[in-house]
Amino acid sequence: MALNDPTEALPLPPPPAVPRLVIAGAHSGAGKTTLTAGLIAALRRRRLVVQPFKAGPDYIDPSYHTLAAGRACRNLDTWMLPPAAVRSAFARGCRGADLAVVEGVMGLYDGFSYDDETGSTAHLARLLDAPVVLVLNIASMARSAAAVALGYREFDRALRLAGFILNHAGSPAHGAGVAASVTAATGLPCFGWLPRSEHLGIPERHLGLVPTAEPGRWEAFLAAAADHVAMHLDLDALLAVAQAAGRPSALPDGGAAGVEGAHSHDRVRIAVARDEAFSFYYEDNLELLAAAGAEIVFFSPLRASALPAGCRGLYIGGGFPEMYAARLAENAALRTDLRLAIGAGLPTYAECGGLMYLTQAVTDLSGATYPMVGVLRGASVMSGRLTLGYRQVVTLVDTLLAPAGVTLRGHEFHYSEWMDRPAAQAAYRVVNGANDQVRLEGFASPTLLASYIHLHWAALPHLAARFVEACRDKKHLAG
Repeated sequence: MALNDPTEALPLPPPPAVPRLVIAGAHSGAGKTTLTAGLIAALRRRRLVVQPFKAGPDYIDPSYHTLAAGRACRNLDTWMLPPAAVRSAFARGCRGADLAVVEGVMGLYDGFSYDDETGSTAHLARLLDAPVVLVLNIASMARSAAAVALGYREFDRALRLAGFILNHAGSPAHGAGVAASVTAATGLPCFGWLPRSEHLGIPERHLGLVPTAEPGRWEAFLAAAADHVAMHLDLDALLAVAQAAGRPSALPDGGAAGVEGAHSHDRVRIAVARDEAFSFYYEDNLELLAAAGAEIVFFSPLRASALPAGCRGLYIGGGFPEMYAARLAENAALRTDLRLAIGAGLPTYAECGGLMYLTQAVTDLSGATYPMVGVLRGASVMSGRLTLGYRQVVTLVDTLLAPAGVTLRGHEFHYSEWMDRPAAQAAYRVVNGANDQVRLEGFASPTLLASYIHLHWAALPHLAARFVEACRDKKHLAG
């Protein structure tokens, strides 16, 4: 069975219109992440409160937009979330903002499948009734860029394509010439062109860009990106497009639908691991936990010697534990504290990197092996094979998030493998479109749920409420 989406039954009046703009790419690698972060930072310099969003399931790009905006970037994924949940999450994120800027995912029309728009930037723009500005990488093109632009416009005339930004121009003549050609072919404006700039590249590694949770000169990078964007793009014209977006149809008020709030004296403390090693959290998950009655207490598995005092639950998200395996192993005091607390029944939810941390050991990319918490049998071993994609799963047993038989949608993205896993206690069966079982996944016990699957709880806010209630019901106190 699938749990009903409570946001589908919200006959609420729409809020005041929020100016909004989607920055899409013709393809991955067009430069939209750097451009979007620079645009957000440049608009913030104008004393605008900018709410950033990221299309799709990615955790790393949003870290740049969070830093640029000074507000948490939120993910909007039209495959993991039903339409009403997308709109509710958008409205919730926009509270107090002057403007919303949404970075797309992959190419404008790329989504879950080859013949459907679900999961694509175009699908999200349609749900938000938002204008789209398309970024074209013209590094190796001249007039051909006009043909590409025209194809994107004609592919879906119903989409609100507002114009183009040209990236990686080789010279002023190149940028101006291509801009004129694109406008002549499409009848749509170019809002500027950006010259090649080697110093604006974001460092990458095996899972993509390096997140801003790790040490780096991120403020200097964002300042340079903002300068670059402000110098070469028509910000006033882009703001005018955003402000002309109008009121989204039937947009809910952005409350945490389906989750009852708790009085402060009823709150239950839940420890959330967050540092350089563990930084992959959807902002809505944390907000929904709080709305369900959690008092969230962040701690660092790299630095803390024990769980925060009085915690009744534990949430360990994804990240890069393999990059910090030596330091995690050195913190034997916390590993022991976690092993004892989880073993004593502390309700614990772990995703991807969190699962890796709870196994007996992690073998990193160099082949070195380090001891981890050890509440899950087996070891996490880095491999050269990427496991990536959307996943539909069905709970095999009653879990901390959902009862048995519930269908959930999530995302998987990792290079590690869980070796010698206890298959007899799997949490999910991964299914295909025909609901046929593909494989078993994760681990579930009455007080522990660990999986490689990343879940966006805004799809079903009752997931957060169920976890909080499990924490509230337990008598074990950590610390």
